[in-house]
Amino acid sequence: MINNVVRKEENERFLYLWGDAGCGKSHLLQAIVEYFSNKQKVVYYFSGELPADFDINDDLDCLAIDNVECLDECAQLKLFNIYNQLRDGELALLVVSGRIAPSQLDLRRDLVTRLCWGLIYQIHELTEKEKIEALQRHAFERGFTLEPHICQYLLRHSKRDLRSLVMTLDELDKYSLIHQRKVTIHLLRKLFQKN
Repeated sequence: MINNVVRKEENERFLYLWGDAGCGKSHLLQAIVEYFSNKQKVVYYFSGELPADFDINDDLDCLAIDNVECLDECAQLKLFNIYNQLRDGELALLVVSGRIAPSQLDLRRDLVTRLCWGLIYQIHELTEKEKIEALQRHAFERGFTLEPHICQYLLRHSKRDLRSLVMTLDELDKYSLIHQRKVTIHLLRKLFQKN
């Protein structure tokens, strides 16, 4: 998806992602920022704020604003002006995220119209099957196999958002290495008891 987002058409350089907390919006924004950073591009990421002293310049390739609903009045005006600058300037990508659709945001009305420019995608939380696949892929990347029944146990006994699940999985990996034990439900229970 990241490659599709960054291969933008001239009229598709504004992107708004929305969805419930924990659905992966921040993760997607950070992946876009990382993509540009790896290509030595000028990129900025802000979450719930836009510093008063921040100004865009002609070198900007990507600006990511997470949690737009948290912007104060000054930051909202600044973002409104940034939209106008980018519309009239070079082809920088502006990616913004929020918890609700842009038209429903309680922000400056002129900013809301700008947030509706470009592409708007609703991000849905992963299904249980998709979370299991993501956990197994993460475990594989860390060098171990994670059986489906361990994933199901993890989903039943911990926070269900992917960020928390991955953090628990990373902790379980470290715990198994320290104790030189295979990842099992028994080991996962011991980890939960420890915490």
